[in-house]
Amino acid sequence: MARIDLDLAHCYRPEQAEIDYALLPLKMTFSDGGAYALLGPSGCGKTTMLNIISGLLIPSEGTVRIDGRDVTHASPQQRNIAQVFQFPVIYDTMTVAENLAFPLQNRRMPTAQIRKRVGEIAEMLELSAQLDRRAAGLSAEQQQKISLGRGLVRPDVAAVLLDEPLTVIDPNLKFQLRRKLKQIHRELKLTFIYVTHDQVEALTFADEIVVMNRRRAVQVGAAEVLFERPAHTFVGYFIGSPGMNFLPARASATGVNVAGQLLATLPHRAVPDGELKLGIRPEYLTLAAHQAPGALAARVTHVQDLGTHLLLSAALDGHTLKARLASDVAPPQVGESVWLQVISEHTCFYQDEELVA
Repeated sequence: MARIDLDLAHCYRPEQAEIDYALLPLKMTFSDGGAYALLGPSGCGKTTMLNIISGLLIPSEGTVRIDGRDVTHASPQQRNIAQVFQFPVIYDTMTVAENLAFPLQNRRMPTAQIRKRVGEIAEMLELSAQLDRRAAGLSAEQQQKISLGRGLVRPDVAAVLLDEPLTVIDPNLKFQLRRKLKQIHRELKLTFIYVTHDQVEALTFADEIVVMNRRRAVQVGAAEVLFERPAHTFVGYFIGSPGMNFLPARASATGVNVAGQLLATLPHRAVPDGELKLGIRPEYLTLAAHQAPGALAARVTHVQDLGTHLLLSAALDGHTLKARLASDVAPPQVGESVWLQVISEHTCFYQDEELVA
């Protein structure tokens, strides 16, 4: 197990203007035995960070520490880090057992210990019945399990890094493999860092999620925190399906002006004067009575019945609002005017894209 501390930045070009950075300056700690996800769109710096942790890449600035030891220039082998890549890395001509044993044979472990350890990992990954089969004939899911097993088989492994490991897996099997990864983490209590652009994978696997955008870590927190109080408008947009609704607003001593309508904020919620963005999740945007306090009038443009709920779309001053309504609510008709409750305990305000405390 390992605690990993990062205090670094990385730039592939010598000019080092902000636009040249693959990873902007950050300070971050991954606690010993924690389950983390690096979540964000393609090109945001997730894999760069993972490769720096593993030692495949040396940061252009700063340090990497594992359990307090500076390993910035140490090799992957010296760090005892296991990395599972997007596509399975296995030896096709070897059997499953030979693939799992390979890292231990390189370390000249006694044969009896190798056999025992391979059996333990194979049982954990539900590969015991395939130990004598050649890896080339197995499914993508089983091959990815072998790749994971090769990382886990070393008893001294400090952390496991997973770079979008479910990309090649059949969608119907992703849930099973994700559950297996979670089970392995609980059993081995290793530090797991999981890279993905899929919020469902991140939210179901990790205890702490690092949301990344434009080469920086925007927010770190548990799923509930990211959902209820996004620290940045990007987090509100990226987390949730659909994402958070945003409306331009202007705050003053008399209240908050949204789309030409003056709304009073809650008594205990003070917001700074000036230009803001009002953010509210579709789950908390509810139908309200005519001219109810904190409600805005909007025109219904679309209603989708998704079985478990209704998804209502409404137009307001050139903006589209999404509301997730209970399936037993009588749906308004397209073109109808409705009042939507935008001010509540769940409403967030943002200034310069950052959450107002």
